[in-house]
Amino acid sequence: MTMMKLLKISALCAALLTVATPQAQTNYPNKPITVVVPYGAGGSADSRSRQLAQKMSVILKQPFVIDNKPGAGGNIGTEFVARSTPDGYTIGMGNFAPMAVNKTLFGNLRYDPETDLIPIILIEKGPLVLVVNPNSPYKTIQDIVTAAKAKPGTLTFSSGGIGGSHQLSAELFMQNAGIQMIHVPYKSGSAGLTDLMGGNVDMMFDQMYSAVPSIRADKLRPIAITSKKRSPLFPNVPSFAELGYPKVEVLNWQGFIAPAGTPKPIIDTLNKAANEALKDPQLRELMLSQGNEIGGGTPADFAALIKSEAAKWSAVVRAGNIKPE
Repeated sequence: MTMMKLLKISALCAALLTVATPQAQTNYPNKPITVVVPYGAGGSADSRSRQLAQKMSVILKQPFVIDNKPGAGGNIGTEFVARSTPDGYTIGMGNFAPMAVNKTLFGNLRYDPETDLIPIILIEKGPLVLVVNPNSPYKTIQDIVTAAKAKPGTLTFSSGGIGGSHQLSAELFMQNAGIQMIHVPYKSGSAGLTDLMGGNVDMMFDQMYSAVPSIRADKLRPIAITSKKRSPLFPNVPSFAELGYPKVEVLNWQGFIAPAGTPKPIIDTLNKAANEALKDPQLRELMLSQGNEIGGGTPADFAALIKSEAAKWSAVVRAGNIKPE
């Protein structure tokens, strides 16, 4: 074999190795990226996914396509992400329930949040606020605790469904206050809030972005907030911590996730783009105006939060003997 032929064969082998190695990922992304949202259009997860995806699309110079796959408390869409090809072209919105609660709540998930998914970035986290009807006799936490202890199992609270942050916030409060109330689940948080404003239930732990307009319009009375400190939006509303319930801390969070096996360079590319997108002044102002803390950081930061939250809420679910519908 001639020296020329040996050189050609060596060059061909080198080229093949280059294609087969992670170096070939350096041109990522080179086609549209799908973001699976495990909830319906119009909600918080959907709108925030669209807002962030639009900013990331500009940064990465590729379209982002939102694919809503609602159902089963977020499990359907999250499982879809977990079963997708780990090439960076299908990612998802991962949040509180499907990532930290549903494994304990359902017990038979067809995906494992710990092993089938990889965190990309935390987008935001925000507290909930306990609200009552403006005509309610309850004006403080002590009013509620006193009434609940006087007549156990008579006060009611609404939620957007079993196992969500609305119910689990109330469950955490009941476990720490030593009281019992009746859970009234609705098909959505907005439906539960509407019935509260109509005087059909006693109270609700609602997400800030949802409650803020009604509080400002005097359609709801805020009692306490689930963050460690008071919210700048309502500086006169105390936190549960300062009222003697430091363990009643709830932050509803969400972020981007990817299927397990997605190469680290791709995860890093998405993380970098998302961190840059979260610096956008308009997006930051919107998130802060809804009472949320802006996320960001590394995939490891998000992974640590998910692990901590899963441990916390699995204990609450078991202690409350909460079962899915």
